[in-house]
Amino acid sequence: MEDDQSAQSRLDAVVRIIASSMVAEVCSIYLRRTSEELELFATEGLNRDAVHKTRMRLSEGLVGEVARAGAPLNLMDAPAHPSFSYRPETGEDPYRSFLGVPLLRGGRTIGVLVVQNMAARRYEEEEVEDLQIIAMVLAEIVTAGDLVGIEELKDIELSPSRPERIKGSIFADGLALGTVVLHEVPVTPEHLLTDDPVAEEARLLDAISALREQIDAMFEGQHGLAGPTFDVLETYRMFAHDRGWTRNLVEAVRNGLTAEAAVERVRNEQRARLNSARDAYMRERLHDLEDLANRLLRVLAGKNTVAREIPHDAILVARDLGPADLLEYDRTRLKGILLEEGSSSNHAAIVARALQIPCVGRLQTLRDKVNQGDPVIVDGETGEAYLRPRPDIIGAAMARIDVRAQRKAEFGRIKDVPAVTKDGQRVTLLMNAGLEFDIEIMNETGAEGIGLFRTEFQFMVSEDLPRLKRQTDLYERIMDGAGDRPVTFRTLDLGGDKILPYMEMEREENPALGWRAIRMGLDRPALLRMQLRALLTAARGRELRIMFPMVASIDEFRTAREMVDIECAWARRRGRPLPAILRVGAMIECPSLLFHLDALLPLVDFASVGTNDLTQYLFAADRTNPKMSDRYDPLSPPLLRALSSIQKAAEESGTPVSICGEIAGRPLEAFVLIALGFNRLSMPPAGLGQVKRMILSCDRDAASKAVTKLMGSSNGSLRNEILSLARKLNVDL
Repeated sequence: MEDDQSAQSRLDAVVRIIASSMVAEVCSIYLRRTSEELELFATEGLNRDAVHKTRMRLSEGLVGEVARAGAPLNLMDAPAHPSFSYRPETGEDPYRSFLGVPLLRGGRTIGVLVVQNMAARRYEEEEVEDLQIIAMVLAEIVTAGDLVGIEELKDIELSPSRPERIKGSIFADGLALGTVVLHEVPVTPEHLLTDDPVAEEARLLDAISALREQIDAMFEGQHGLAGPTFDVLETYRMFAHDRGWTRNLVEAVRNGLTAEAAVERVRNEQRARLNSARDAYMRERLHDLEDLANRLLRVLAGKNTVAREIPHDAILVARDLGPADLLEYDRTRLKGILLEEGSSSNHAAIVARALQIPCVGRLQTLRDKVNQGDPVIVDGETGEAYLRPRPDIIGAAMARIDVRAQRKAEFGRIKDVPAVTKDGQRVTLLMNAGLEFDIEIMNETGAEGIGLFRTEFQFMVSEDLPRLKRQTDLYERIMDGAGDRPVTFRTLDLGGDKILPYMEMEREENPALGWRAIRMGLDRPALLRMQLRALLTAARGRELRIMFPMVASIDEFRTAREMVDIECAWARRRGRPLPAILRVGAMIECPSLLFHLDALLPLVDFASVGTNDLTQYLFAADRTNPKMSDRYDPLSPPLLRALSSIQKAAEESGTPVSICGEIAGRPLEAFVLIALGFNRLSMPPAGLGQVKRMILSCDRDAASKAVTKLMGSSNGSLRNEILSLARKLNVDL
């Protein structure tokens, strides 16, 4: 191969060597072009005139069958196979036996290697194994340009290179242009073949043993992997201890591959096999296997942690993320996030909104379509990702970024202006938070306080259960940072999709309807009382606002309130300072409370409507399910009537009530909430400026009369009618 020959001569030499070594009468190499056709690039045994002339689609022929499946095809009688496609120019009439294996790169088939014989025979397992190893080596040297010059392969699709647009879903608003940073950067094998299989096998087994210890330690909560759920950890452990996985790795090493090359080879085979599986659960398991392979490669390389050094314009790309994963990156350099999976209500999306980082998710096959360092655009306005965008697309994106910067500057100018409607109605604008640096964001946006502090975030980003002092310290810092602005602390809302890696949980059929939030707190009173004690201690003579989530019955609130009283009595007996003012409230998220507001409201000091959960329970639609999350419009008569009934009941009882769901941060939805009579809105930080601008242009009385009429409509959604109304009233959206 080092001889000074043309690329074609080197390829011809390769097929001759393989045919001779395999005792095959035919050996051929097909490479995949950008046109999604497989072209015959070299052959020994077939008609040489067919080289670069014979092409077939991926849906055509036995070669196409191998490329599609990404797996070997071993046939005794090739012409009898239903996918057989006769090509007279190749002269392959006499050859009956067929063995084809894919050239895999990153789980993607970039070509096919074929051997054929005249006699009808099934190739032995050892022969299939040999050809797979040869194909792996070929794939590496072809993509590296060591076999054929890169300039000669300019139209061969070795890795994603063309501009591409993928449609997904908006997880966090914004627009960013930057460079791809893969959350799990694969450790590329430097050497593929070993001269000492025995020593290499020992090294592999030592690494597998170390990996298993890591996974077991994670599972037991001894040290670190914050974020993944109990089920994911359990799956990791199951795969890490799987004998079949270990056996495949060992066999690959015994056949002459290095440990790293063995991991890559087994990973490629699993990826090709599971990508084509019809069972969605089996396809999802591929992600667990991918992570396991990456971990094993890092152990082999002596790198047990993922490097978090990123460029100044980093766009993080991952299948999914936990909140701790995201917080490990420098947020001053992290400009955007693209996820293959996830939902707008998952933890990474919530943290992204808190950090005001644009995030787009549910981008199918994203991870296989990007390379480390690719230029990319995150469009959190339309829910799209532009991979390797053209210059005109980049120009348009930069122009939009400039417009957003001007708008942000405008919001900055009005951040200290009171939110008062044109007819003199004052609206209090608060922000949702959950992390310590949210205080800094509150100062930047002009929020009048924190209407919802998600206390569970501290638990979700920790490697173990935060004890009393850690909780107290955090709550004290939050109140210190807020100064005289109010902070409403929501007690732990765990369960559902928020499972801690160090907390044993049973699998539930319907976790959103299961053991979560206040239900968990009442069943585990020590956990809830420790949090209440931390909050009371942190307040130290200040106002303290405590809010219980997912209250479904009056008795649940009474029991939770009794716990607060018990902790107050405990502190009083020991002479410890209590809050100067203590207010205890409930979140209205469960539809059951809509029919018991007359009993609830006299018991609470304030109420807050969690529209995210209220919407999903009202429509019986799981908001974390991609097929359901956008199915029902919050601007529909059922939800608006429910919200109106809450506002009227609160007004009659004199109970302060606020909205703390995502819709409060969207100008059109916030316009409707104000028309319904709500005057306290808590929202993601990114919504504060645009909602305040809307309020300053709004006549609340006129809006209220018009919206009340619309609520009698029989339409499933009122969005178009409300949008027309806002324009008619000259509301700045």
